[in-house]
Amino acid sequence: MSTFHVMTGATGTIVRPAVRQIAVSDVFAALREGYEDFREKPSHYAFVALIYPIAGAIMTGWSAGVELLPMIYPLLAGFALVGPLLALGLMEISRRRELGQPADWSDVLNLFKSPSLPALLMMSLYLLTLFMVWLVVSRGLYLSLIGDYPSPGLFAFASGILDHPNALAFLFWSNAFGFVLALVALVISIVAFPMLLDRDCGAASAVSTSVRASLANPVPVAVWGLTVAALLAIGMATLMVGLVVIVPVLGHATWHFYRRLVV
Repeated sequence: MSTFHVMTGATGTIVRPAVRQIAVSDVFAALREGYEDFREKPSHYAFVALIYPIAGAIMTGWSAGVELLPMIYPLLAGFALVGPLLALGLMEISRRRELGQPADWSDVLNLFKSPSLPALLMMSLYLLTLFMVWLVVSRGLYLSLIGDYPSPGLFAFASGILDHPNALAFLFWSNAFGFVLALVALVISIVAFPMLLDRDCGAASAVSTSVRASLANPVPVAVWGLTVAALLAIGMATLMVGLVVIVPVLGHATWHFYRRLVV
C-alpha cells in the first residue's frame, strides 16, 4: 500500500486538476513574483543557494585531473536537470508566504513530515536517473568520438577537443542528447514538485499534470525552459557567483509558475 500511495496519493486515484492556458507574459510575471519572494528576506535562505556554487566548485576541483576533465561540462550542465529537487525549500517558502504562514527555515523543514514526501522522493529519483544517464552517455560519446587522450590543463584540453576532426560531431550529439533529456525533465516536472508540496496527489498525478500543462502551453513552457537555461548559464559564466541570486529567484518563481498553470 505504501508504494501505491507514492504513485497516486491518499485517495488511491490519479488526481487530474484543471490546467489553465497561459501566455508568455505569465512566465515573466512568475519570475517577478519569484524575485519579490527572494527580496523579502534574502538573508534567511541565501545560504541554500550556496549549494550550487559550492557543489559546482567541488565537482570542478574533483574533475581537475586530466582524465576527468571531460566530465566538467556534463556535471555543471546537469544541474539544470536536478534544479527542481534542490529548490524544494524555496518553493515551500513561497507556498507558505502565499498562505500567510511563517516561512522561516525551521517551518520549512516541516515539509519532511509531508504526506507527499514519498512521492517527492520518487520524483527526485526520476530526475537523478536522468542526471546519471546524461553523465554516462556524455562520457561514452567523448570516448567514442574524441578518445581518452591526456591534455596538460583545462585550456589545452578544450583546445584539443575543438581541433579534433570529430569536434563538430561530438558537440552536436552531446548537446542534442542533453537537449532531449532536459526536455523530458522539463515536461515531467514543470509543475510536479510544487504540486506535491501543495497537495497529496502522488507522483503519477504530478507527472501527468506536468505533461498536460506542457501540452496545453507549449510556447510559455518552452520560454520558461529557455529562460531558466539562460539564467543558469549566466550564473555559471560568473564563476557560479551569480547563482546565489539566480537559483533562489528561479526556485520561488517555479511555485508561482505552477500557481498560474494549475487550478
